[in-house]
Amino acid sequence: MIPIRDQIPTRHTPVVNYLLIAANILVFILMWLAGPAQEQLVYDFALIPANISSGLDFGDFSDVLTSMFMHAGLAHLGGNLLYLWIFGDNIEDRLGPVKYLIFYLVGGAVASFVHFLTNPASQIPTVGASGAIAAVLGAYLVLYPQSKIVTFIPLGFFMRMTVVPAVVVLGLWFVLQLFSGVMSFGGPDVGGTAFWAHIGGFVVGVVLAKLLASRQAPPNYAAWQ
Repeated sequence: MIPIRDQIPTRHTPVVNYLLIAANILVFILMWLAGPAQEQLVYDFALIPANISSGLDFGDFSDVLTSMFMHAGLAHLGGNLLYLWIFGDNIEDRLGPVKYLIFYLVGGAVASFVHFLTNPASQIPTVGASGAIAAVLGAYLVLYPQSKIVTFIPLGFFMRMTVVPAVVVLGLWFVLQLFSGVMSFGGPDVGGTAFWAHIGGFVVGVVLAKLLASRQAPPNYAAWQ
C-alpha cells in the first residue's frame, strides 16, 4: 500500500516539516554534485555501527545526526519524503514546531541506537531519514488512528485507489517491519533496509506522542466516504 494523502487539516503552516523536507533534498543534491567524492562522504558522515563499537571519537556519534539527512538514491529519498509530507505536518500541528523538531531528532537518534544494538559489528554505512519518519508514523497512529488515508494498492495488473483507516495503513506497515526485522536475525551483514531502526523509531514515536502531545482536541475529521 502506498499512501497518497490523509484527511486531517492543519491549523498552522508546518514550517519545521517543510524545512526538514528541504534539508533532506538539499543534502541529496549536494551529495549528487560531489560526484566521485560521494562515496567518501558516505563513509565520513553515515552511521557505521562498527565504528561506535570500537570506541572511536565523538565524530562517530555525530554521524547519528548527519546520517539522518543522507539517502542512498532518488527512490529512497522520494519514499521517505512522501511519508514525511503526508504525516509530518499533522504531528507538528499537534506538538508545535519546537517540540516537533525535538521529537523528530530524538526519534531518529533512538532509531539509530536500536539499529546499533541489533547490528553492533556492522561495517555497512547506514543512511536515511526513515527512523525519524517511523517515529512520525507511530505518533500519527496514536493521535489520529481513525483518520482516513487515500491509498494506492498495486496488486500485479490490479491497481486501485481507495480510502483506508490510518490504523490499518500504519499498523500493517509496523507489522511488516517487525516480521522482516525478526527474519533478519542471524542473517549475513549484507545491508539493505534497517528494519530494527524502523521498529525502534515507531515505538519511541508512540511513547513521545503520549508524553508531548497537547490535550486539545484534534481538528474535525473530514467526512470522506
